Amino acid sequence: MRIVNFFAMFFVFVTFRTQGQELEPRSYVNTPVGLNFLVMGYGLTEGSVATDPSLPLQDAQLQVHSMFFAYARSLDVLGKSAKFDVVVPYAWLSGDAKAFGQTRERRVDGFADPRFRFSLNLFGAPAYPMDEFKHYRQDLVIGTVLEVTAPGGQYDADKLVNIGTNRWSIKPEIGIAKSYGPLTLELAGGVRFFSENDEFFGGQLREQEPIYSVQGHIVYSFGYGIWAAVDGTFYTGGQTSVDGSKSNDRLENSRMGATLALPVNRYNSVKIYYSTGVSTRIGSDFDVAGIAWQYRFGGGF
Repeated sequence: MRIVNFFAMFFVFVTFRTQGQELEPRSYVNTPVGLNFLVMGYGLTEGSVATDPSLPLQDAQLQVHSMFFAYARSLDVLGKSAKFDVVVPYAWLSGDAKAFGQTRERRVDGFADPRFRFSLNLFGAPAYPMDEFKHYRQDLVIGTVLEVTAPGGQYDADKLVNIGTNRWSIKPEIGIAKSYGPLTLELAGGVRFFSENDEFFGGQLREQEPIYSVQGHIVYSFGYGIWAAVDGTFYTGGQTSVDGSKSNDRLENSRMGATLALPVNRYNSVKIYYSTGVSTRIGSDFDVAGIAWQYRFGGGF
């Protein structure tokens, strides 16, 4: 197996997404210890309430152009393979929606909430330096991910639609991946918890119940670092309340998507992705398309 084959299998999949609705294949793939990844990407989100599906909006048609910059590093944690990444997104949002009986237009740009994520493979993916990793073959991998989103994005308390959320969120997840030759089946379940937003639309207190999600991927490797995935997710929960008054906005939605990864050379690779809503109870009926460029270095690469 040439070096480009096994290094191109790992691609940090980071993008400006609605929280709880991510489609991220290969989150638990093993990676040689000490590798660094720089990622830059562009995404386009269009449709109904692209930033927060529980907002009291009707007939919302919003468009979000986003750029993101990320850094990731593969680690050795007690002999287990692990990764840490940080993502800083910037977005341009525009569109209109009906709020409280009136049609309103919104145009704004700024940083979105930064994201920090730590993943650890608990079984089936030992930490290997580069010279030993070439002998590794994935079979069954069980891992866990902890993701934290900080309230660092653009936020205006006088507006309903913002790029940032003015709150913290934390999402623990556990996943399993099983390989059958070039085919890999993945399944992961998680729950996202939210802190309060005490500056919601004029200083009100907005709370949100946890969002429970499950996602699955069918990944096929064509060799030479080229792989494609069919992705799906279902998420539920997330009912909100404002100053103690609960809203009828409990989510029960599903999405489908596809991902294609292409190596450019030994150090660079490209990922293209798309997803769309399949079944929508409240909001979230939007499409996402994007592309990301990754550069990897270090670890004796």
